[in-house]
Amino acid sequence: MNFTQLDHPVLEHKLAMLRDKETNSIGFRGIMNEIGTFLAYEATRYLETEKFNVETPLMKTECQRPKQYPMVVSILRAGNGLLDGVLNALPYAPAGQIGIYRDKFINNTVEYYFKLPNTHKGRDVLLLDPMVATADTAIASIDRLKKYQVGKIHLLCVLISPMGLEKIHHFHPDVHIMCVKKEDGLNDKGYLLPGMGDAGDRLFNTL
Repeated sequence: MNFTQLDHPVLEHKLAMLRDKETNSIGFRGIMNEIGTFLAYEATRYLETEKFNVETPLMKTECQRPKQYPMVVSILRAGNGLLDGVLNALPYAPAGQIGIYRDKFINNTVEYYFKLPNTHKGRDVLLLDPMVATADTAIASIDRLKKYQVGKIHLLCVLISPMGLEKIHHFHPDVHIMCVKKEDGLNDKGYLLPGMGDAGDRLFNTL
């Protein structure tokens, strides 16, 4: 499948701190941002580069840079936990946001905000969603992005359920998913197991 799990001892340690219920919001936000930077570096290995000249204090030399940085899109609100870390790694990347949630009363997703940079057409996307459980909001976000004729979409997450992974690849097999860990499954309330609780609540101290 179009899926990458980052098996890295430093990320494993950071994930353990996110899982720990004693980690407060300040610590949780900091660690999430650090993981965002790791994910951004790994997800942009594929970027096509171009050569350009730089003059060092000693001589001129040929260097490389990306031909085009991807567009970073955060799924509100938890996606903002990764956003600063991703933009620290990719300061030249434009950024957008999608406000979307799963409404249990109508059994469907509800979009309340959508904003992309004007340069979105044909541009690759790094879509940020720290925890993918049922994948309904991720799929709805991917649906919307494709209507805007963006380039290849890479979904960056910290945790994803086996069901969420399978569901995204069923509807969008072209989307590359990159995560820190694939979880064991979901409980009867739809929370990832072993998980780290509600990422949005822990990020913004709304428990």
